[in-house]
Amino acid sequence: MAQLFVTCLVDAFAPHVGEAVVHLLESLDVPVEFPEDQTCCGQPAFNAGFHHEARRMAVHTIRVLDETEGPIVVPSGSCADMIIHHIPELVADDAELHDAASRVAARTRELTTFLVDDLGVDDVGATGDGTCTVHHSCHGLRNLGVKDQPEQLIDAVAGLQRKELEGATECCGFGGLFALEMPDVSAAMLERKLDAIEATEADAVVGGDISCLMHIAGGFHRRGSAVTTRHIVEVLHP
Repeated sequence: MAQLFVTCLVDAFAPHVGEAVVHLLESLDVPVEFPEDQTCCGQPAFNAGFHHEARRMAVHTIRVLDETEGPIVVPSGSCADMIIHHIPELVADDAELHDAASRVAARTRELTTFLVDDLGVDDVGATGDGTCTVHHSCHGLRNLGVKDQPEQLIDAVAGLQRKELEGATECCGFGGLFALEMPDVSAAMLERKLDAIEATEADAVVGGDISCLMHIAGGFHRRGSAVTTRHIVEVLHP
């Protein structure tokens, strides 16, 4: 049994991604539950420096998830990182809450990490066509070590060719509030990323965080580019 922590952006902007996660896991004989009282993990407030408000949301998240059983699967490296690393820090002053946060953190897995490292699955039996390249989002890559897992899963998709992306591990310029607080720097970083993606001549760019993919998609839309963006679960369970 796995618990799906769907994240705010998936819930609000890409609910099909959450549904695809459920279908994918169930196709691998992993039953999925959805804790209905889940809300935001508190990451936006935390990144903005509003730690009091972030702590309130974190406490709610802890209490909801600590009442469940099994691994907690998150289709986002940034939200998984928040639950694993930062929520325990936010409640470090309360022994009971910290213990609960530590239990939840120990059960939390980014989606591709859960598939490859926990289930031992690097081929989900998916088929595809055309070409793609992979963008590695910062939090998943740097804080959770998510890099080889999505590449292994994509390379096993029959009929889909993965092209190497120059600067694949470089930030796309989104960075949460960074894109709002430093828009010129963010835009310059995005242009660099878009140029690199287009240079691969891939049909699509695949990633593990909806936030980064929305940022990249917006850039391609303004360019009038035909390159599409896809969350990795859309490739693994189209």
